[in-house]
Amino acid sequence: MKSKQSKKIQKLLEFWENSQPLNERLQRSIDQAFMVDFNYNSNHIEGNTLTYGQTKLLLFFGQVEGSGPMRDFEEMKAHNVGLEMMKIEALDKRPLSEIFIRELNRTILAGDFYKLSSNKEYRYKIHAGVYKTRPNSVLTPSGEMFDYASPEETPSMMSDLVKWYNENEKKKTLSAIELAALFHYRYIRIHPFEDGNGRIARLLVNFILLRHGYPMIVIQTADRKNYIDALVKCDKITGAEPYNGANAAIKQIEPLLDYVANCVEKKLIFVEQIITGKIRKIEETDKKQQNVMINVRVNDDKSVSIKDNIVNSIKQKANITVLEIANLLAVKERTVYRNIEKLKSEGIIERVGANKNGYWRIICPKITLP
Repeated sequence: MKSKQSKKIQKLLEFWENSQPLNERLQRSIDQAFMVDFNYNSNHIEGNTLTYGQTKLLLFFGQVEGSGPMRDFEEMKAHNVGLEMMKIEALDKRPLSEIFIRELNRTILAGDFYKLSSNKEYRYKIHAGVYKTRPNSVLTPSGEMFDYASPEETPSMMSDLVKWYNENEKKKTLSAIELAALFHYRYIRIHPFEDGNGRIARLLVNFILLRHGYPMIVIQTADRKNYIDALVKCDKITGAEPYNGANAAIKQIEPLLDYVANCVEKKLIFVEQIITGKIRKIEETDKKQQNVMINVRVNDDKSVSIKDNIVNSIKQKANITVLEIANLLAVKERTVYRNIEKLKSEGIIERVGANKNGYWRIICPKITLP
């Protein structure tokens, strides 16, 4: 982290620490706004379709309103339970444990569930809170396989990761921000679970920040491209070997470190402005993003919907698979399935044939977005 940036963060952190404890009403308002912002954005990044308003209504009042897969409502509510678990664990100051990480995964996934294979030929069971039993490598847009730790390597790598974290937290040679960023990257390169890895990584970043006196951060779904780009840049530095990624040095993850530090700095400025009365809007998620459908950025100046990108992908390759589309757009397969069903119901595309010999046909090239 650059010294100039570090000094600025330190100054802002001192203001935050000197302002504690906050007025009870103000603290409650900040906590409630963060609850909605964090749950909404972290789940939205992974493909959850609930709007900001639906998220707020669900978390504040336990009410379900509007359309959306029931699984999305269940996972949003479960993710909030995980957030509260994380906060309690962080403030308790006990050493981080694999048991807690597994329990956190079990909680946010709302238990075991079945997932459809990419070719829709079979369903397989996701075991919540259990380390993966099948490889979860991904196909990059360039067509290359990018490997995370194998199922066989995962238990020992996770044991080493937790041991490394607890030892380095005691040593204090790394700042809390460095520790959080490096833990996030090492964890992601292991990808220990069959589902929920990104959400767990962001929860644990805040676990580290909170227990070291920092306000928790929200990685905005609108900033997803920059977030993913930072991770990809680190991948290029550390290389494709999972072991190297899972044992990355702080100098190798500077793109992610800078990204996390920037998020922390923005949050510290945000809470300072709230405390000093310069701003009264406590929500971090911009109004323009609160009801927008999930988008992916395809270049520096144009953002198009996932439905548009699916149609474009089909134009280029009629027999493209759901898995290939998901990897190209950097989204979950379930997000692609959802949008394909919408495109079919709207009469825009249709499936010709079945299984591996089938292909997609565009019936109507124009999409009318809701």
